[in-house]
Amino acid sequence: MMGKLIKEEFLKEYHFDEKILDENKISWEVLNNIYSDFVERRNTLTTQADFIANMLRANNQIHTVRSRVKDPEHLIAKIIRKTPQRKEKHGEDFQFTLENYEHEITDLIGIRAIHIFKQEWEMIHQFILENWNVLEVTANVREGDDSKRFDELNIPIDARNNGYRSVHYLIEFNPTNKRVVAEIQVRTIFEEGYGEIDHQLSYPHGQVPEVLALNLLLFNRIIGSADEMASFINILKKSWADMEGKYEAEIKNKNFEIEQLKSKINKADIKSDEKKSIISSLDEFISKNNTYDLSGSSNFFKIYHNSIVDVKKAEKNLQTLIDSVAFENSSNILRMDSNQKKRNIKESDDSKE
Repeated sequence: MMGKLIKEEFLKEYHFDEKILDENKISWEVLNNIYSDFVERRNTLTTQADFIANMLRANNQIHTVRSRVKDPEHLIAKIIRKTPQRKEKHGEDFQFTLENYEHEITDLIGIRAIHIFKQEWEMIHQFILENWNVLEVTANVREGDDSKRFDELNIPIDARNNGYRSVHYLIEFNPTNKRVVAEIQVRTIFEEGYGEIDHQLSYPHGQVPEVLALNLLLFNRIIGSADEMASFINILKKSWADMEGKYEAEIKNKNFEIEQLKSKINKADIKSDEKKSIISSLDEFISKNNTYDLSGSSNFFKIYHNSIVDVKKAEKNLQTLIDSVAFENSSNILRMDSNQKKRNIKESDDSKE
């Protein structure tokens, strides 16, 4: 069993001022009790997390499933951060306790379901609704994203200016006589990649520098474009396969009708030379007109044409964004260089004095 938390070391590591404990009347003894209780329960929670993850793995729309149980120290840090918000919600007397922390912190069990193409999300959404009691759904989108489908399904939207994209589900189930709550996050493989990189590059426990934030925003736009392109290619592939299947069936039917027509000609009460002449003329006509009828594919080619226009427009917007970020980076570098020169001159003047 892990030992008790040492207040001074913990506050320093997680960048807390002790004032936050005093101002919110947070008992360090209660925090340690919660910490010890959670450490004891982690193995049980891990088993329950694995159960949810294995159910999700049965869905063939899902590419990868990852599960985790919250780190005990991260739990205590979250309790400290969330206490002021909970006091605003429940009243000044509210405190996290050994009895209520499992109900108040809803991501003790976290599951991440990753899929490849954006259009697969809705089938995964239905799978989750069919298998668990869903307490809450939130669609995290980037500001400016198309959120029409979420609106149609009455899913609340949280527009993020940092570019974070993921659909979060709060589910409950009863593996024993004790209710378990878990959070499932569903996102594409591109969204997962951006989330991981953003997490690695962002400064922990502090503000992200403006230059880094701008470049992360640019990276997010590129990732979003790649995500859309992958999904479009998938639609294009399916449409192309459907079109080929349709044409193959039409050609087969036409060939069958032609053979039937030749058979009727052969059986007709006309001279042999005339039969040969008619069949020869028919074969010549078929040879000259042996092309696909594309009349049924107008929607397909319209989609294809529009996609080319959209891609070119996205490339133009992306280049504008790249130029803007490059200019901002250059300005920041020049500004920092100018400030450094001013400091050097001042230090030189000071030394002369």
